Amino acid sequence: MKARIGQKAPPLSVAAWVQGEPVTLDELSGQVILVEVFQVNCPGCFLYSLPQAVNLYRKYSNHGLVVVGIATAFEDFDKNNLENLTRLAEKGEVTGETLRALSQHGKLTIAGRLPYPIPFPLAMDRLSKRQGGITDNEVAAFIRERIPDFEQKPPLYQQQIRLQVQHYFEALSYHAETFETFELKGTPSHILIDKQGRLRACAFGAYPELEENIKELLEE
Repeated sequence: MKARIGQKAPPLSVAAWVQGEPVTLDELSGQVILVEVFQVNCPGCFLYSLPQAVNLYRKYSNHGLVVVGIATAFEDFDKNNLENLTRLAEKGEVTGETLRALSQHGKLTIAGRLPYPIPFPLAMDRLSKRQGGITDNEVAAFIRERIPDFEQKPPLYQQQIRLQVQHYFEALSYHAETFETFELKGTPSHILIDKQGRLRACAFGAYPELEENIKELLEE
């Protein structure tokens, strides 16, 4: 079941909870839910979206907002994994490009750790081993989502894009189930669910209206 804006949000597919009690979206009915989807090896997630999520949690968790962090993986599987997520939750340790970027920006403690705890539950997306080859339909659907006018592009351009997407899929060892169910386009991504359990927003990257959208949903 794929997620659709305005419809009941499908369940989160979680392999393991590393912080907080296991919870389902149905159990959170009656509250506004923000699911922050990130990768451990994602500098932008730690420079921008996770600090934003922590701030929103602190401001609105006593007013009906629930924040859940889901670590996913669609690349760099040696770094975006359960082991490194556990280290992040338990010790505030970061790795890879995240460690490099936060160090350059002076965002870590002297010990090289996050200067703040992540206060909300954290879980690892469920990864399933990719079986079989990549179908033409998978490639076409991936391109349509990202290049709506693809069929109007020159034939040589279309051929190059198809090859690039084919190579991208061939590099993937696993399906990240929550990532694919909500048809996310990358990390960081923000999933916003209203008190009735309906998906109200699913945004990739910067989301400057997020706080205002949360306040509107809390008032409904």
